[in-house]
Amino acid sequence: MKIENYQIGDWEDLETGVFLDENDDWILIKSIPSDYEIDGYKLLNKSYVENRFETENSEIIQKVLELKEIEIKRPKDFKFKNTLGTLKWLEEIYGCFEFQEEEEEDLFYGVLESFDIENFSMDSIQSDGIIDLDFDEVFKIKEVRTISFESDYFRSISLLYNYNKQKNI
Repeated sequence: MKIENYQIGDWEDLETGVFLDENDDWILIKSIPSDYEIDGYKLLNKSYVENRFETENSEIIQKVLELKEIEIKRPKDFKFKNTLGTLKWLEEIYGCFEFQEEEEEDLFYGVLESFDIENFSMDSIQSDGIIDLDFDEVFKIKEVRTISFESDYFRSISLLYNYNKQKNI
């Protein structure tokens, strides 16, 4: 088990996680948002990873995860894809996706509305699981820094969105 910190571009806070896999463009981790808490998966865009290194307390974190009997493995049916391919895959499985771009504090939840080779737009999902009809923003594909899924908050948004979608809210 390899526990690493990742410095993303101009972000102040490090991303920490259990390293699972990587390809030329992305790093897949099981996210450790704080101390001994495991919460979902994150894909880190290598174009924005400025530094990666083992955490100082990785042996302690590893021991706690073992004592908690937490099984760390790749998500079922996961395959590395390009950014749009990953967003489409998440939307297919969970009904929506989550990503971050330049601003560390901004998380975007949504479903694809339209896209081309360089950009995409989405229907933004609010924290109550309802589409924000006033949201109108175009994102550059190359500026997506992280894609997250299966965290507690992501699952909550996904459940609310899918519930509201069935009720036609």
